[in-house]
Amino acid sequence: VWPLSDAAESCLGSSEWPASHLVPQASIEFEVEDVEAAALELDERGYAPLHPVRTEPWGQVIARYQAADGVIVGVCFTPWMHDDT
Repeated sequence: VWPLSDAAESCLGSSEWPASHLVPQASIEFEVEDVEAAALELDERGYAPLHPVRTEPWGQVIARYQAADGVIVGVCFTPWMHDDT
């Protein structure tokens, strides 16, 4: 469960979800090898990012978008999920 205020802070840098965006009812993340390439492809297809590609303090690289139905969609690379050790 991701409280709306936390989602707003993570995605938009504010504690309140803006009226200009649908209130999300869910969020999903897709693990990809190259977040920059995935984000560029989404950008080129006309999707506007909630935030650009960035590295979170815990090391995950992610860009987030919002689907037409309000769902938050992330494309990410989580290093520890790919660690061979």
